[in-house]
Amino acid sequence: MASPVSPKDSFITVYGRKPVLEALDDESLAVDKVIIAEGTRGDSVRAITDAARRRGVPVQRASAHRVKVLAGNGRHDQGVLADVVAPRMAPVPVFLRDLGSRRPASVLVLDRVTNPSNVGMILRTATGAGLDGVLLPRRGVPAIDPLVIKASAGVAFSAPVLRSATAEEGLAQLKEAGFGVFGLDAGGADLLTADLPPRVALVLGNETDGLSPAVRPLLDDLLAIPLMGGVESLNVASAAAVAAYELHRRR
Repeated sequence: MASPVSPKDSFITVYGRKPVLEALDDESLAVDKVIIAEGTRGDSVRAITDAARRRGVPVQRASAHRVKVLAGNGRHDQGVLADVVAPRMAPVPVFLRDLGSRRPASVLVLDRVTNPSNVGMILRTATGAGLDGVLLPRRGVPAIDPLVIKASAGVAFSAPVLRSATAEEGLAQLKEAGFGVFGLDAGGADLLTADLPPRVALVLGNETDGLSPAVRPLLDDLLAIPLMGGVESLNVASAAAVAAYELHRRR
């Protein structure tokens, strides 16, 4: 019997009064529940409870401390959060089970990418390019919060997000399933001409430090985007866009 999927790997938690109300007002989003801190009042809270009632979304009350813990952001939750269903989010083992043993696949892996705007833009680009997944580890990468959602222009809710505790854990699982694992880094083979296997996991490193020492031993090789005109590197979100559409082209 398959292990149950954790709620953290099923929902995107939206916090703050305006983001929660926007989620409830968006009929394309399935909202599992709303949680409001005890004692939280005001017109915006009434608007949230009214919107939840119209859509049949359960509203729960919890302590302010509990709401802060669930939101993961004690400064900006404003006493309100909502769990939004993320239909394409899955732990790596579930993704691999559904993928099967033969089908080709392309995945981006974020290795300690720390800027929420970069994470959001990468999710948007990878989804637009039709990639099979973007591995967002639970440690080392920002949670899918309002900043990430805004940068993705809302695509984060429907993006093919893969979850693992760390990038290393997720990469080990992908390698075991036959994925070739490549790091995107200066000095690597030309991404545009390299011979790649049917299953590819392409790792994008930290904005300042690049690929982490923990991930490097898991790589099969390095790939690089050819640059001209004296340009030394691209922003990680720009590099992800080039890589995503190159992987798309190869299909």
